[in-house]
Amino acid sequence: MSEEVTIGDCRLILGDCREVLPTLPMVDLVLTDPPYGLGKRMQGGTWGGAQKYKDLVIWDSRPADDLLLVLAKRAKKAVFWGGNYFALPPSRCWLVWDKQNAVQTMADCEMAWTNLDANTKRISLPVGIHASGHPSEKPVRLMEWSIRTVRASGHVLDPFAGSGTTGVACARMGLQFTGIERERKYFDIACERIDNAYRQGQMFPSGPIHKQEQGALI
Repeated sequence: MSEEVTIGDCRLILGDCREVLPTLPMVDLVLTDPPYGLGKRMQGGTWGGAQKYKDLVIWDSRPADDLLLVLAKRAKKAVFWGGNYFALPPSRCWLVWDKQNAVQTMADCEMAWTNLDANTKRISLPVGIHASGHPSEKPVRLMEWSIRTVRASGHVLDPFAGSGTTGVACARMGLQFTGIERERKYFDIACERIDNAYRQGQMFPSGPIHKQEQGALI
């Protein structure tokens, strides 16, 4: 049985996305950061030795490529961070995150696959401190940039919502959001973060454009 919480224009569902997706309508954008299946490689080093990354191996189960292909068909636009780890169709439009402060034992950048016929775009942002408790939490600014870059509007879906970063970005940008997360711990964190985002108020209807973030797709 799934559980639902509605906060503003954000609908959060505790459950397995494979079971929930058939009940959902089509959306404007699927923006997600699925597990890459790399948890076993997080051993030792600056991050792997930290206590907060110990449960990475438990939940970091790589979803089937077929599931991502199904997801890509549920929206006009699809952005999958870590898309280079999956067998997805060739794409001319990749989004690239240049990690300004990446440690030597981690990747210098991350890549997002899209289903768009457009030019590849890049952003330079520092890695966050993962203050919300999720070991692979993305910066909110990265998700805001992703939304702006593909010129998405309306309804955004994240079937691997984690600690709710995509939902926070949507709350700040005035977009409708549906997030699905199967881990209770992270579901509760996502609810709290999105509720806090609404309490702070919508900052910008489409988010501020920073110098290093210019160049949306045309």
